[in-house]
Amino acid sequence: MVKTVLVVAAHSDDEALGCASTMAKHIDGGDQVHVLFMTNGVDARSVTGDEALKRQDAAQKAVDVLGVASMKNLNFPDNKMDSVPLLDVTQRLEKVIAELQPAIIYTHHIGDLNIDHQVTHKAVMTACRPQPDFCVKEIYAFEVLSSTEWQTPNIHPFSPNVFVDISDFIDTKKRVLESYGEEMRQIPHSRSIDNVIRLNAIRGNAVGVNFAEAFMLLRKIK
Repeated sequence: MVKTVLVVAAHSDDEALGCASTMAKHIDGGDQVHVLFMTNGVDARSVTGDEALKRQDAAQKAVDVLGVASMKNLNFPDNKMDSVPLLDVTQRLEKVIAELQPAIIYTHHIGDLNIDHQVTHKAVMTACRPQPDFCVKEIYAFEVLSSTEWQTPNIHPFSPNVFVDISDFIDTKKRVLESYGEEMRQIPHSRSIDNVIRLNAIRGNAVGVNFAEAFMLLRKIK
């Protein structure tokens, strides 16, 4: 059965770091995958309009590699989403969910250091209150290097309990990450392509496969 999947990411490149291969696996299986970015990812920096366009172009290249059904950006202020009332964020998100009717959502972990990740998580959980006949049946939180592991120790640690075998899609993830070349860093920075792939190898080897993306199951209704 074909399913509609929505990835809700605070910034363009979060989806690549957290679940690019899982998205590719969904698409390969015939599912429709949509991507919603909450911010443009550049407002908090001293950037020119050209640099903002570069970020948008990178996101477009990334989703083109994957073949997603749609990409949308709500353009909330970057690294300032806590300055917007949660109700406003949630209502904008609710409109997208009502339009797309996703059965599965992937989003941020509540314990990430980045404030936009935290607000995005709260907005997803608020928008996805389990009302009767609500479309969303599964919600998963992904990990984002240089945020999930940088939080204060013991503050909502990321404890994955779902592992997706992405061994056949790891090369796709590399190509998606390469689309965000200006956002990636060099070793030994946590957000290097090599380190992302190492993390996927560790997650995979932990469950007996070559590569995996790890998630925390937040809700599943069967």
